[in-house]
Amino acid sequence: MSSAIERASAGARPAPVRRALFRASAAVARVERVAACALIAAVAGLILLNVFTRAFNVALYWVDEAAIYAMVWATLVAASLTLRKRGLIAVTLLLDAAGPRVRRAMTVLNDAIILAFSGYLIWLCWIWFAPLEFARAGFDVGAFVVATGNFLYGEPTLTIGIPKVWVWLIMPVFAVTLTVHALANLAESLADGAPPPAPTTLD
Repeated sequence: MSSAIERASAGARPAPVRRALFRASAAVARVERVAACALIAAVAGLILLNVFTRAFNVALYWVDEAAIYAMVWATLVAASLTLRKRGLIAVTLLLDAAGPRVRRAMTVLNDAIILAFSGYLIWLCWIWFAPLEFARAGFDVGAFVVATGNFLYGEPTLTIGIPKVWVWLIMPVFAVTLTVHALANLAESLADGAPPPAPTTLD
């Protein structure tokens, strides 16, 4: 009896962790939804601004580059949000034909692969941004470039006039949010040994 109680309590322990993970994922998704809408609106506004300024022969040369960066940011933010909603484009022919057990196993495997990819992306961003090496260089861009050959912090944008690192910061942010959502999706797929749930609604 006592062993059964211990097994039951052990199985119940992960539940608070899952709830915390789901809350974190939902909070990130809310921020992403607002950010994606704002970025898409910014893209539309910048394109319209470009059209009007060119029509009156007072073109702003930085608008094109700003619109491109805003679109890249919007794409990555929306991709992370869509992953949590399980709404990414997928071929589900085998999944639809499989039984509940096989479907669950395939979904778990898919979620695990996405989690592995997001973790690998975090590692690549760590290597790319090299924060420890940058700190050892005293946050001096010139010394960092000499020591590592990495021009990340010194390369400027073509027209906006800011370091490109501020644009590229979306990559580690995307890697972290993708990992949070991938963990939440995997936890859903594994929860209680039940078949994976339908796509999560974040509205």
